Amino acid sequence: MPPDRSPKTFAAMFEAQRPRLLRLGYRMLGSRHEAEDVVQEAYLRWHHSDQAAVLEPAAWLTRVVSRLCLDQMKSARARREAYPGTWLPEPLIEPEDDTMRPDNLTLTLMMALERLSPLERAAFLLHDVFGQPLDEVAATIERSPAATRQLASRARAHVKVDRPRQEIPREQRDSLTRAFFEACISGDAATLGAMLASDVSLHSDGGGKVRSYDIIRGSDAIRRMYIGIARKFAPVEMVRLVTIDGLPGYLTRQSGMLQITALEFEGERIANIYITRNPDKLNGVAVH
Repeated sequence: MPPDRSPKTFAAMFEAQRPRLLRLGYRMLGSRHEAEDVVQEAYLRWHHSDQAAVLEPAAWLTRVVSRLCLDQMKSARARREAYPGTWLPEPLIEPEDDTMRPDNLTLTLMMALERLSPLERAAFLLHDVFGQPLDEVAATIERSPAATRQLASRARAHVKVDRPRQEIPREQRDSLTRAFFEACISGDAATLGAMLASDVSLHSDGGGKVRSYDIIRGSDAIRRMYIGIARKFAPVEMVRLVTIDGLPGYLTRQSGMLQITALEFEGERIANIYITRNPDKLNGVAVH
């Protein structure tokens, strides 16, 4: 029996790849919306291609999405430089089950990827994160295998992806996250001081549309900030605990405005705090 070459079959082949392609686009661009646009363009190219002649659909689609992302990354970098205040990637809320995460990148490492050139980022993500063979990566970014190996190696050194991380059990992590939230809204200086690492940093993205803060460093400064917020502003409601790009955190609502806070723990102390307040980046966040 000849293989099924119907349009329905080719559409199903694409849909089977869509989640992986969306994740690749997001990792490349740091934006869910831009990733969705890229994947939609890849679908149109797939639809109009000679699909029967494509021997490896997954590799073909990966190459198309990667090249579309590379085309966008130069303009995306220019937009980042003109961005008002601190820029954070759009928050990617992960499934409740940690085993569902197909890669081990965290929000902290996503921030580190911003230091890479587009080619370094592509080589690192395709080879180290998405497991593509080096020769396929080289063909995708149109560089020699030797040059591609160098790009990936340089990227690896910049992001320090092999930095050891002390994982804590999910239940303990959730308990610490909730304790931190409660200390913030009550202005509990002692608990905040005990939970914050001395060199902790806070990154807040308001996109120029809502109030945010420049990067704040040091436990004393951040403790004072949270105490001041607890005294001056309306009560904050926790909607639910969430996992944002591998980091524990919470979704909150204050006077109708949503906010996502992600925490990077080192042991039982918080090393980094990432706050997303830009409403454009929270449009797709489900509140339930």
